[in-house]
Amino acid sequence: MWTFIIGPPLCLIAAVPLAWGRGLSPLDVAMAVAAYLVSGFGLTVGYHRLFTHRSFKARRGLRIALAVAGSLGVEGSPVQWVANHRRHHAFADREGDPHSPWRYGTDSRALLKGLVHAHIGWMLKRELSNRARFAPDIAADPDLRLVGRLFGLLTAASLLLPALAGGLVTGSWTGALTGFFWAGLIRMALLHHVTWSVNSVCHVAGRRPFASRDKATNFWPLALLSFGESWHNSHHADPTGARHGVLPGQIDPAARLIWVFEKLRWVHDVRWPNADRLRPRALPEAAG
Repeated sequence: MWTFIIGPPLCLIAAVPLAWGRGLSPLDVAMAVAAYLVSGFGLTVGYHRLFTHRSFKARRGLRIALAVAGSLGVEGSPVQWVANHRRHHAFADREGDPHSPWRYGTDSRALLKGLVHAHIGWMLKRELSNRARFAPDIAADPDLRLVGRLFGLLTAASLLLPALAGGLVTGSWTGALTGFFWAGLIRMALLHHVTWSVNSVCHVAGRRPFASRDKATNFWPLALLSFGESWHNSHHADPTGARHGVLPGQIDPAARLIWVFEKLRWVHDVRWPNADRLRPRALPEAAG
């Protein structure tokens, strides 16, 4: 865990001087963007909205594909990710929440310590959530159990396939190395920190248009990179909703992808935002 949390930022520090004055090749950029989209949508659409909150139902092939894509984000196996996140919702910003930034208090020093804990510290302590309690359905799913057993191989593939592609396309070790750095390590580091920012920043900074039991906020600067996950207050107000960006102008790429899947008839029973569910929770800011 320390390797995958601390390693990529250190590699980024080392890689930037190497790239200075040379820029990134179009191949590196294309592979990094593609890998970010596949792994990011796998986490947001698959791990989060499908497996954790059951915002929609999907055909078996798509369920497996989303589980594999989410695993390429290298944030844990499906069952452990779901258990951690369901525990977060069960105890959001209260005792028992694995990553609340309000864990140590509300003064500035305590909040700074809490932000570090929510962003990265909780994973280094390895306080794993109980899978049998929080994710029995995921643990009982044979397809997801198999994907979980293959998590190590999928992690290796997430990092090494860009290196292989870069080496084959350019015919050089340099192409393999830059592919490994930018589409492997650095892409993974960016995705990790965006995800972790939802745990930390999106419980401290931003707006709260809906009433919820916790301090979750909507933080618009992260909306695009997080595929709509940073509309976190809206999500906590209606956790099973398939779209988190429920107000006008709130971009939610993950919801758009679910909509495409619905049109293709790959998913069904989608829980789109419902005024009857949201209206009672709207604060004056949202109502206006």
